[in-house]
Amino acid sequence: MKLREIAETLGATLTPAAGSDNVPEIEVSGVAGIEDAGPSELTFIANPKYVPLAKKTRAGAILVEAQFTALAIPTLRIQNPYLAFSKAIELFHPPLTFAPGVHATAVIAASANIGVGVHIGAYVVVGEDCTVGDSTVLLPHVVLYPGVRVGERCLIHAHTVVREGCSIGDDVILQNGVVIGADGFGFAKGAAGRWNKIAQPAPVVIEDDVEVQANSCVDRASVGESRIARGAKIDNLVQVGHGSYVGENTLLCAQVGLAGSTRTGKNVILAGQVGVVGHLTIADGALVTAQSGVTADVPPGKVVSGSPAIENKTWIRNTVELNRLAETLRKLKKQ
Repeated sequence: MKLREIAETLGATLTPAAGSDNVPEIEVSGVAGIEDAGPSELTFIANPKYVPLAKKTRAGAILVEAQFTALAIPTLRIQNPYLAFSKAIELFHPPLTFAPGVHATAVIAASANIGVGVHIGAYVVVGEDCTVGDSTVLLPHVVLYPGVRVGERCLIHAHTVVREGCSIGDDVILQNGVVIGADGFGFAKGAAGRWNKIAQPAPVVIEDDVEVQANSCVDRASVGESRIARGAKIDNLVQVGHGSYVGENTLLCAQVGLAGSTRTGKNVILAGQVGVVGHLTIADGALVTAQSGVTADVPPGKVVSGSPAIENKTWIRNTVELNRLAETLRKLKKQ
């Protein structure tokens, strides 16, 4: 694909190498990272720490911000080079497509309503009174329990399970091994000390444009519902407890755990291995850094760290002082 075509497709401004007046007619064969790209490949830079590498890269061209300094190779200048690079990847690696049709081994209940252009793969099970929207793809071994609603243009990967009565919106991606709507972890202790199971009939609702990645679980609740709001993205091995609410465009990174009835606002980021005590609220725009334990509500826009999580700057100061503690004790003993 010609470099000029890529620039036009991405909406980028193509500028020549420093000291040149013309952009060569480069045939771009693919995309690569800034350290690995060769003369026929396109790369990008979005993180300031990689700026020195931009002057050394062997790439044929590079995506940069509009104000980036002139380089010795052609540049595609755009406001968000990281986003543009993600779109460039798709130019060379288009997503898999699946022809409409139902595999002979699939089991579909007579009461199920299957939309137009749906692909249903081998050994899929679609239960009673399910609805599957137009152009949705169910890959092998997907199981939809009775009463499930799946919207249009969804992609549900192999071995995903959606339990009874749960609802999946439009343009949702569920990666391999996702479980939507398994029973929440609810037990009440009886007089003899025995744990009695609390029924979990309330469904999970997944709104439009959500992605849940491999082997993550969103549990159903005893009352109300568990809900993942529009545009939220959930990474691998995440646990969303019963009755929780995940706000719009929120990111839950790998191995995050939300205990029951947790609420997150819009545009929240929980970094890897964050744990949240139940019945808390993490407000709009908050950021919890990796491996933190949240034991109290987090106000809007706050950055918190540590276990128990505290304001990030305080946590950094405390960590620095803790690392100095041994030296401080040695000095005190000498006095």
